[in-house]
Amino acid sequence: MAVVIAVTRERREGESRCAVTPDSLKKLTALGATVIVEAGAGAGSSIPDAEFAAAGATVAADTHAVLSGADVLLKVRGPTAQEISALKPGAIVVALLDAYREKDTVTALAGAGATAFAMEFVPRITRAQVMDALSSQANLAGYRAVIEAANAYGRGFPMMMTAAGTVAAAKVFVMGAGVAGLQAIATARRLGAVVTATDVRPASKEQVESLGAKFVAVEDEEFKAAETAAGYAKPMSAEYQAKQAELTAAHIVKQDVVITTALIPGRPAPRLVTAAHVASMKPGSVIVDLAIDNGGNVEGAKPGEVVTTPNGVQIVGWSNLPGRIASDASALYARNLAAFLGLLVKDGALTLDLEDEILKAAVVTHAGTVVHEGVRG
Repeated sequence: MAVVIAVTRERREGESRCAVTPDSLKKLTALGATVIVEAGAGAGSSIPDAEFAAAGATVAADTHAVLSGADVLLKVRGPTAQEISALKPGAIVVALLDAYREKDTVTALAGAGATAFAMEFVPRITRAQVMDALSSQANLAGYRAVIEAANAYGRGFPMMMTAAGTVAAAKVFVMGAGVAGLQAIATARRLGAVVTATDVRPASKEQVESLGAKFVAVEDEEFKAAETAAGYAKPMSAEYQAKQAELTAAHIVKQDVVITTALIPGRPAPRLVTAAHVASMKPGSVIVDLAIDNGGNVEGAKPGEVVTTPNGVQIVGWSNLPGRIASDASALYARNLAAFLGLLVKDGALTLDLEDEILKAAVVTHAGTVVHEGVRG
């Protein structure tokens, strides 16, 4: 009997993405699986049920029936308690679980006997690049952050020379030059802004400069060793943070737009922009905090809101920026999932090899227990 893969509607507030698209659905059925999609699952991504049906899926309105017969459940965000309770024992769940913070969801998945994989834990190795959901979604978040900044900013981004005079280019400062930051740099440059950027990882300097932006950082010995083997930023010492804060304060006062993107896995987002920094900026300036869902990089930012400070600076704290470009975000995430499913389903049968380096890194719960050391601890 073929493996049954279920995709349900996203029930988390503000989530407009979908875990499958008609294109990825064809890849799943090519694995020999049967795919059932809950009616309305693609509405937030402008995918009608008829397109899923035309691509080979069964579209069903009975959520409980869909889940109770599913061998695998694909989600964008972690399943709700009601969805978990409807799963059959031993079902596999694959999603962006946000496992460090959503401990109740992880505990419920373990209690239900589900084998749950967190797409955010897929290792950043060559073999897993096509499955790297964090990168695919961060890329779009960086793009969207610049669009949101341009929308909020009361002036143009490019320098414009007209018969009535010259309009100066906007000055954009990107803090954090990971995937999201690099895309923000590239997008702001395409819009004609003068872009500077900073990051604590030394490898980022060349990447920033290759995109035509100027790199701004305290480049001492600690800076040269500030990257993990996995390519993530390390927490910096208080001394370095003080030096970098001084440099940032002198730079940020000159900026029209600041975009912050800094995240540390398993920890709250670092505070990069203080209230003093915000108070030093010109009226009409804009700050976009991409890390708002993880506590935020900007003092005074509020999730899901645009805060206007007393000195006229707008702090944009929209949650889930990839969800604000849902069609493309769904398409990329669905391809990540389809590639990941290729490790789990072969010739229509489940092949759960937890010694595979990718599956071993991504598994969070199995056989009734939380097995991921970082989450369990």
